[in-house]
Amino acid sequence: MAAETVDGESSRKLLSAVLHDLSGPEGQPRPQNRRVSRDEAEGELSEAVLRLVGGRGGQSWLAACLVGSAVHQTLLTDLDSFVEKKQDEVEGPENDVQTGSLLDFDALLQRCLTCLQEISSQWQIQLPSAPTTKRSLLVSIHSIRNTRRKMEDRHVSLLEFNQLFGFKDGVERSYFAVFDGHGGIDAANYAATHVHVMVARHETLMSDPARALKEAFQRTDAMFLKRARRERLRSGTTGVCALLEGDQLHVAWLGDSQALLVRQGIPVTLMEPHKPEREDERERIESLGGCVTFMGCWRVNGTLAVSRAIGDIDQKPYVSGEADVSSHTQCGSDDFLVLACDGFYDAVSSSEVPSLVLGHLQENGGDGQHVAVRLVAAAKEGGSSDNITVLVVFLRDPAKILEDYLAHGSGEDEPLFDFGGGGVEVASDHAG
Repeated sequence: MAAETVDGESSRKLLSAVLHDLSGPEGQPRPQNRRVSRDEAEGELSEAVLRLVGGRGGQSWLAACLVGSAVHQTLLTDLDSFVEKKQDEVEGPENDVQTGSLLDFDALLQRCLTCLQEISSQWQIQLPSAPTTKRSLLVSIHSIRNTRRKMEDRHVSLLEFNQLFGFKDGVERSYFAVFDGHGGIDAANYAATHVHVMVARHETLMSDPARALKEAFQRTDAMFLKRARRERLRSGTTGVCALLEGDQLHVAWLGDSQALLVRQGIPVTLMEPHKPEREDERERIESLGGCVTFMGCWRVNGTLAVSRAIGDIDQKPYVSGEADVSSHTQCGSDDFLVLACDGFYDAVSSSEVPSLVLGHLQENGGDGQHVAVRLVAAAKEGGSSDNITVLVVFLRDPAKILEDYLAHGSGEDEPLFDFGGGGVEVASDHAG
């Protein structure tokens, strides 16, 4: 009962903070003079309102419910009233989105903030019921610009996936992603804003989540290409996403950002990166009339070092927006999942990851909160000059993981975490 009282007080403080900030002009987002398509509206609103509500303490599930409810209520209104029409702008035939179908995002956001205020006021009187969760996940994230001029990585961690999107079917879901942009940040920002929305709203999420995750990449790519034509954008992004749904782990990827599962201290290969030198990728590119050439590394048409990505409008269709996906059943012995960009995996091998993580746990008494910092540092020390982003999801209590390894022990004068540089590759339950 005491814990419930504390949680209730914390929740009401969050609602009060939101209402206080929205009541003054300093709490209002600055106008951006942006236009968005109807397909982009949910993702763009969710991103903007999450930034406003997030980081204020309180219960994270409440923040997700608050954002999801405000966005949902906003989208129930007649969106035609937000259509922005500019008489002096004419879309050419190469632009497949008509000006009249785009929405004034500033006006739409103001409507959403009004909904946010109304819901916050209502919930101060009667709080919604807290979700019942059986799974507790610790997530550690760290990223650095490193020696690059710009930071073009983005990441997403949604432990409250169900609360954000209003799912109440009793199946626990969490979503994680790392996007590594190139040629600018626009594509990575776009993917980090929209891929998870495309997953949540896919018609097969309940029946075939792997398909939903795979096709979310394609839909996001198609949406971004429309914006790229409108706004003359040329950037692209690789990406790797993980959807935890019940006891299933689904991983989807484009390009060379990667996911690695560690099971009982052994690295498990979940995927093969999309690189031009892969025989199947080379054949696909050449069958379309493109070429793969070596210029320091293998590149598509002498430019990109990855063969699949969101965006890269000048290199379509040679650089494909079609993701691959693999699915795995968690058996209770999975330790942790690592999502990272190539700035990490080019400098740290998969076989090194378990020792680095478990060594950190040993040094910190089983506390895994900052393990991503350790992994990023290892990549930098290993010679990486690229942007580096690492996201670690502990699938078991890190203290229990350490306890299990210590219980098994090692022989005298032998390293505690010595996996012999080996790894295993497991066939997925589903791949495509």
